[in-house]
Amino acid sequence: MDLASIYVMLRRVKKVGNNVFVGVSGGVDSSVSLALLKEQGYNVTGVFIKVWYPDWLGEGCDWRSERRDAMRVCATVGVPFLTLDLEDVYKKEVVDYLIETYKNGETPNPDVMCNRYVKFGSFWDFAQKHGADYIATGHYAQRKIENGKWKMENSVDTDKDQTYFLWTLTPEDLEHVLFPIGHLTKPEVRKLAEKFELPTSAKKDSQGLCFLGDVTIRDLLSHYVETKKGSVLTENGEIIGEHDGAFFYTIGQRHGFTLQNKETYSIPHYIIAKDIDKNTITVSTKNRIEQPIKNISLTHVNWLSDTHKTNCLVKIRHRGKLLECSVLIDGKRGTVSFIDDISREFPAIGQSVVFYKDGMCLGGGIIESIQ
Repeated sequence: MDLASIYVMLRRVKKVGNNVFVGVSGGVDSSVSLALLKEQGYNVTGVFIKVWYPDWLGEGCDWRSERRDAMRVCATVGVPFLTLDLEDVYKKEVVDYLIETYKNGETPNPDVMCNRYVKFGSFWDFAQKHGADYIATGHYAQRKIENGKWKMENSVDTDKDQTYFLWTLTPEDLEHVLFPIGHLTKPEVRKLAEKFELPTSAKKDSQGLCFLGDVTIRDLLSHYVETKKGSVLTENGEIIGEHDGAFFYTIGQRHGFTLQNKETYSIPHYIIAKDIDKNTITVSTKNRIEQPIKNISLTHVNWLSDTHKTNCLVKIRHRGKLLECSVLIDGKRGTVSFIDDISREFPAIGQSVVFYKDGMCLGGGIIESIQ
């Protein structure tokens, strides 16, 4: 081996374990993640992931300004900046999936699928091919190694915790994923952004669909699913209002439809059922489902625990209550038997169910049926 080859080899050895590609969205969380990793001595590269943006957004599409913010952050911290075009992946795995799931009358998980296929799928493939040892994101989550196996731990900030959207990650994924702000609270992240003098330090959090900023699911669906007026029914079948199409609604929702009587409208009404074929939704003033729910069957299960049957806590929605249950896992399928009363949680087919125990996320699955 000549001297030039030895020099190249030594450079590669020196870099092993130190190269991180950080997904920078133009928000404060990913900005601080990048700055922290740079401060910790990693060889950091910022990557803005460009996804599919619908033509109808027009001037409302702000991805260019988000990319500018991400670029400015990288310039401030002093790290290289790249743009990764993942339009096709996002359109297929997130947008098309979301539209088809709603058309089937089910409740999709767009942020879960975005994480699985875009951020921790195609982004990692790109990063690995370009010399990265890790990818990092601004998610509020932590990873922990136990008995030689990587597991996912809740964020210190329980209000911002995002493990509900990360349940598809496997131990193999966690080997090369870093969550630099998982041990911090949101106020602490804001203070660090000021300390690092980041241009995104005062930027508000995005509340819309994953990557698409302030675009809501309703906005997106309205362009791809026909709006068709339908009836709002009481539990007795009485027509008390109208809606824009049963596709647009999910079980437990209490807004987005119109009630005829103003006095009635002042009382919250919850969607307890919908009929896609008849284009009707049924509502109730009770903030609970009357019939007892004992079991939920799951598909597409990702299970991070070493045991296949256990008592644990479960979330049916991101900000939902932690419920006691027992779970039995059989490959990619699972059965959840509830100890707690879940009648207030309004479970819907297609939703994610995510498991927790002792501050750890054990994985999750998608609701296939409810008994």
